[in-house]
Amino acid sequence: MNFNSHTDAVVQAAAGLVNTLTPGERRGRPYTPPEPAALAADVTEVLRGVSRRAAVGPADVAELAPVARELRAVFEAVAAGDVDAAAGQVNRMLDETQARPRLERHDGEPWHVHFHGAGGTLAADWAGPCATGLAVVIGGDLHDRLGVCTAPHCDRVYVDTSRNGARRFCSTACQNRVKTAAFRARTQTG
Repeated sequence: MNFNSHTDAVVQAAAGLVNTLTPGERRGRPYTPPEPAALAADVTEVLRGVSRRAAVGPADVAELAPVARELRAVFEAVAAGDVDAAAGQVNRMLDETQARPRLERHDGEPWHVHFHGAGGTLAADWAGPCATGLAVVIGGDLHDRLGVCTAPHCDRVYVDTSRNGARRFCSTACQNRVKTAAFRARTQTG
């Protein structure tokens, strides 16, 4: 699956922001985002998948956390089969950020479309492109490629880039956890 290289990167960044900045469960354990300095480094790493120039400081994390919560709502709605709710959430984010297209060239890449928010804040500069990337996915035939991990005690989100579109887990760790539990259940009853 390939929307286009920049859109792919932005949609992956949206999932990364959700998984890094929102509390919940991860791989069978409670997940609480780390302290601001470590969290800033994690968020910087997520955003560098889109721009090698990305840099997030501890103070910026608080600005991006509400964006991650809004993005989570999109993934959860799609996973629940409510594409209308997902589209409504994306449209609200696009309205709030006033995302606008702009051709940019950076990091040695060719010209490509960016969608920055009109506010010029870090949150708008990332919420706009993430919402736009998700709009491309939801507006196409591949909205079912967005999901929430189906492993017990995990609510991390994912973007399914597999050929067959059958991904159900956020990671191979969760997939292995579920397979191991199923194997143990079979061997105990046999």
